[in-house]
Amino acid sequence: MPLDERDFYLESRTTRKIDLNCPYCRTQGSYELPWVVRKKKGALPRGADERDRAKFQKVQSYMVLAQDKVACGNVRCRKMFDVSGTKTLAFLTD
Repeated sequence: MPLDERDFYLESRTTRKIDLNCPYCRTQGSYELPWVVRKKKGALPRGADERDRAKFQKVQSYMVLAQDKVACGNVRCRKMFDVSGTKTLAFLTD
């Protein structure tokens, strides 16, 4: 039975600050966005076959944006808006 892609990574969560503009009230604010960090394991998991070895050689560590909407920080607005103009996937270098 082949391994699942999740078996190749150690998964954790982190937050990063980013400056965004609300499209409704035009207020600029700093928002903490949650990211899922997937780091490649140091060794191949047990029970791997040749296809799994080939996949493991190609995988890279990366971060994925976990939430694509935020609420405006302006107390008069508070509308939800999409996080646009921001990368939702970032590859990590070791």
